[in-house]
Amino acid sequence: MREIITSLRRTPYQTLTVFLVLFFTLFLSLSLFVVLSFAGGFLSYLETRPQVTVYFQTKTPENNIFKIRDELSLSGKTLSIKYISQKEAFQIYKELNKDNPLLLEMISSDIFPPSLEIYAKKPIYLPEIAEYLKKQGDIDEVQYQKDVVNQLLSLTNVLRKTGIIFFSYLILMSVVILTTTTLFKIVLKKDEIELLRLLGATKSYIRRPYINEGLFMGTTAAILSFVVLISITLYFYPFLKSYLGDIPNLYIEFSSFKLTVWPLNPVFLALTFVLSLVFGCSIAVFSSLLATRKYLEV
Repeated sequence: MREIITSLRRTPYQTLTVFLVLFFTLFLSLSLFVVLSFAGGFLSYLETRPQVTVYFQTKTPENNIFKIRDELSLSGKTLSIKYISQKEAFQIYKELNKDNPLLLEMISSDIFPPSLEIYAKKPIYLPEIAEYLKKQGDIDEVQYQKDVVNQLLSLTNVLRKTGIIFFSYLILMSVVILTTTTLFKIVLKKDEIELLRLLGATKSYIRRPYINEGLFMGTTAAILSFVVLISITLYFYPFLKSYLGDIPNLYIEFSSFKLTVWPLNPVFLALTFVLSLVFGCSIAVFSSLLATRKYLEV
């Protein structure tokens, strides 16, 4: 450790350059990861909301409604279907208008239509579900916000593509700058390296100090970027809590594994830190190997 610090102090400007590049790269990458995680969780949450609501005529027998519900369930395209009876609709209306008694006078449950709130497994199933419902009898209205669903799908694709492009740019920029800076540091120690080679030092022995420096810089930048990001997140936590207060949880899904993003939890924070650490050290070590390999093969 002492040798690493001494080596870094010999080239303070290059050390500062490497640290700042790593710090901002990791900070922006972590910020992008957190934003995309929240966006992905929020989009997953919206995708499971009832984008299709069907209202039946007030005199429709419950058996007819249950038959349609069962047929949709057997189609394999719905996540869940919630039946709201006339009495339940009336209770919802009373709860929403409890502060305005005039709206509750002369109102009974008979005027409220029964309905089904349909939660689709995937947004692409929603048009098919809506078309199926429109062909059924005893239907009073089918509410299907087609534009909202299409915008939701478009936003998901844009976020994913933008994230990949931005992340690739950060990696390329970081590797180029770190490799160039490391090459400059190697040139400053050209005579010392030539002497070591004459004495029989192996390439791995010559590379080791630069790799150790890269690991140290990557670890330090990862820790600091994580601390700064968490501090900013905790500062805005009250705002996030008020904005997402009605949402029980947000999660992103990897195959069969679900990672809870909101509320903030130790697993998500630990994963964020590990990704930052691995990413920072990988960039620093790869750049050091690239620079030393280019010099030692000359």
